[in-house]
Amino acid sequence: MQMTRERLEGYQKVIREIKILRLELDEMNTTDSGLGHSVIFDYRDGYPRPQAVVGFDGERYDRKRRQLDRKEVEAAGVRGWIEDIEDAVIRQVFKLYYIDGCGWAEVAKRMGYRGNPDYPRKMIRDKYFKEKNIK
Repeated sequence: MQMTRERLEGYQKVIREIKILRLELDEMNTTDSGLGHSVIFDYRDGYPRPQAVVGFDGERYDRKRRQLDRKEVEAAGVRGWIEDIEDAVIRQVFKLYYIDGCGWAEVAKRMGYRGNPDYPRKMIRDKYFKEKNIK
């Protein structure tokens, strides 16, 4: 998987979407929100009469399930890429910022750079991006 800044920045959004999709799928299974209807033509009288048929909307469920699977693969790819970073300090900065969602001031505080909140961003993350040619 080719990593980009955009993919890293979008990780938190993907995680939120995964939670929402899981809730929607659960709701479709446990409540009436999974029901849908179709119109068929009844020819029993010799001419077409529209009739409504109500049942579980399998197409919508499958579409949401595929969407959830794609999002989970993307999230796992980002987590795996971060876990594969060899330098422990760089890996921790990426975990705190991208996975845990901490701001740069919080990352600096947790990493021991309390006096300079820009240090982890500029000297660790940006330097790593430049070394690995990540755009």
